[in-house]
Amino acid sequence: MRQQGSLMPRLRSDVFCHCRSAERHPGVDPGGGCGHAEDPSAAPRSAQKSAAEDCQPSSSLSPCASCGGPEQEHRMKVLFQILDVNGDGGICVNDLTIGLKKLGVHRSEHDLMKIVKAGDKDLDGQLDFEEFVYYLRDHEKKLRLVFMSLDKKNDGQIDSQEIMQSLRDLGVNISEEQAEQILRSMDKNGTMTIDWDEWRDYHLLHPADNIPEIILYWRHSTILDVGESIIVPDEFTAEEKKTGMWWRHLVAGGGAGAASRTCTAPLDRLKVLMQVHASKSNSMQIVGGFGQMIREGGVRSLWRGNGINVIKIAPESAIKFMAYEQIKRLIGSNQETLGIMERFVAGSLAGAISQSSIYPMEVLKTRLALRRTGQFAGIMDCAKHIIRKEGVAAFYKGYVPNMLGIIPYAGIDLAVYETLKNSWLQRFATDSANPGVFVLLACGTTSSTCGQLASYPLALVRTRMQAQASLEGGPQMTMTGLFKQIVRTEGPLGLYRGLAPNFMKVIPSVSISYVVYEYLKIALGVQSR
Repeated sequence: MRQQGSLMPRLRSDVFCHCRSAERHPGVDPGGGCGHAEDPSAAPRSAQKSAAEDCQPSSSLSPCASCGGPEQEHRMKVLFQILDVNGDGGICVNDLTIGLKKLGVHRSEHDLMKIVKAGDKDLDGQLDFEEFVYYLRDHEKKLRLVFMSLDKKNDGQIDSQEIMQSLRDLGVNISEEQAEQILRSMDKNGTMTIDWDEWRDYHLLHPADNIPEIILYWRHSTILDVGESIIVPDEFTAEEKKTGMWWRHLVAGGGAGAASRTCTAPLDRLKVLMQVHASKSNSMQIVGGFGQMIREGGVRSLWRGNGINVIKIAPESAIKFMAYEQIKRLIGSNQETLGIMERFVAGSLAGAISQSSIYPMEVLKTRLALRRTGQFAGIMDCAKHIIRKEGVAAFYKGYVPNMLGIIPYAGIDLAVYETLKNSWLQRFATDSANPGVFVLLACGTTSSTCGQLASYPLALVRTRMQAQASLEGGPQMTMTGLFKQIVRTEGPLGLYRGLAPNFMKVIPSVSISYVVYEYLKIALGVQSR
């Protein structure tokens, strides 16, 4: 890293709140505002005066800007004015390029575009002052989380041993010489350790959409399985991809999904029966539905359709992950992680590809769940029966509403989860990005429930279209025809038949999948932080 001019470190060292660091490391200057390493006598008299004014006892100053004080906002305005080269009240990529070069900071155009994109809430191509302040505060918070996770000794300094240990936890082994090279790139005072100032100054104006610390602790689709596989895939860090840890996570997630789906299969079959058979004239209650299934086929009949539901986890997860990685490359992203909108687009397309590949298995699952005792000898017998009676096209009945359902499900699930995650990080993350099991499960359950609620009418129509041929004498209707018929004969609530057992299985599903995932991670040798 090039040596920065004196103005930039001075401004940046005073821009942010340092209360947390001061509390955690007493005696260690966390922000550079009052702990100048240089001899004050060597500085010009005006600089000494400025430093003395900045280092007044905290009781004489208003709280920092994070707590609502005016001092920090004033300093941010100064930095904003320096970077707003043309003085139009907005910082664009060109302004950042020129302004940062004046301050001795050199960043690539791609990095600067990511900074503007990350903070540009109104999508006008530049950062106004409010967007600039929000971006810096949010970014510094993420940087602090990473710094604290690396600082194993809690002494306010990162040394080569701590860097080696942290990378070892991720499955990456480096030599002490390589760790020292990393240190030298950030170490400005030659101590061969990195303090908070050096860490922040080096990374402050580097874009960071999703830091590895947050990626590791906030996995969602890999860990939590609610029986649907159309949510946006999780990100993996570069180290996990390099060391092969990613496939162990996917295997652990697949095993967890198999366990949770098997445990909640009776509720899933009841949901399918209610979606297809329940109506105003044929009311089916939860207890009555279970009783009807047991009377017709015994207790084992509660698990009809579960075998194919478990078998499809492996191909669907593998295809979706590979498609997601390829789509990331196609949309031109060479970054470790994507922004939310890019993730939504890439995840939705990957979900559509994987669903298209395994959709015949979805039709088989529905037919097997609806079958009567003795109707089919097994999965292959059911497939042969469908081909013989209805043709290959029958394996894609309900395909259109299924594809359309990906958009509201994946979009709402991702938006709600990211909102809850960022809200928690802003409010409660101080020493670590780890939310704990209850927060993670609560966020995942809430987002998945919202996604299911939004896409449920499409899922119901899909299931009815898949089941049409199995209903003797039933009409073969199109998607729009089914929608109209359901609303006309059953009212809008008819589009939500089976919603109760569907929601009843959400909490046990996510709980079981999380516990099994954690056990399988240990068995597969996945490193945990």
